[in-house]
Amino acid sequence: MNLNDRAAAVCRSLLADTARLRVEISMLPSGTRIVDCGVAAIGGLEAGLMLARVCLADLGRVEIEPLAHNGSVRPAIVVQTDHPRLACMASQYAGWVVKGEKYFAMGSGPMRAAAAREPLFEQLGYRESPAECVGVLETARLPTDEVATTLAEKCGVAADRLTLLVAPTRSLAGTVQVAARSVETALHKLHELGFDLTALVSGWGSAPLPPPATDDLAAIGRTNDAILYGGSVVLYARGEDDALAAIVAELPSSASRDYGRPFAEVLAAYNGDFYQVDPLLFSPAVVTLVNLATGNSFRAGEMNDEVLALSFGELS
Repeated sequence: MNLNDRAAAVCRSLLADTARLRVEISMLPSGTRIVDCGVAAIGGLEAGLMLARVCLADLGRVEIEPLAHNGSVRPAIVVQTDHPRLACMASQYAGWVVKGEKYFAMGSGPMRAAAAREPLFEQLGYRESPAECVGVLETARLPTDEVATTLAEKCGVAADRLTLLVAPTRSLAGTVQVAARSVETALHKLHELGFDLTALVSGWGSAPLPPPATDDLAAIGRTNDAILYGGSVVLYARGEDDALAAIVAELPSSASRDYGRPFAEVLAAYNGDFYQVDPLLFSPAVVTLVNLATGNSFRAGEMNDEVLALSFGELS
């Protein structure tokens, strides 16, 4: 099961539907294909769902569903996968910091599994040598040819065998694809806590879709808050009840010392340095572990409507 091959198949269907998705396709001099989902292109909800599918290497379903909230209904991004370890950690996790001359992006998608630059891949025991690669860049600028050729070289493919999908966090498509990371954040938290991810069988998650912000920094705050204060994840596993019961209390964002304020405020308190933020904060508001071996479930955390309302700019 090749992650890049699966994502490339999604991209081929995307190329035949650009008008509906409101994305724009361009080609760099090196031959790398660029899919603009929200930089200059309009993009939208459908483009965001496509981005999320690519991030997951099409090993899951991503949908927009109604979420009842204080007597009204708001949209929520719901994701499910039967391959959480590969879909979320080997592909969706934004673990590649992409840099170039006056260029910065967070890289995700299955191209990460081809480059396997992160220590995570040694821990996962997974790496690919695909014929073509697909990546997603969260950034406000389209990549230069220099950035694309560098990425292709690190992935071990020719530049004309690389496709990059791009959307800023503040765009509607970018907001959707980040809000689709509820399950991924729970897995990353488990990994940081030393849990054996091979025990996980399936995952389901939901997070409210925040209104797009006017700038990327504010958008990063809102999309994080959607998961930290409004995200709910159910993970299906096989293991010992005692072990699941012990770790579930550490999983929700409320286990962090930085919990309780909009993420933008937390980040500002650390002068914008993400690495100073307590790592335990990056997880869903509510996590449930279901033990398929015993039929017992373990739940921890709670939603925080007050912080969500502050973050989302919801005026009464």
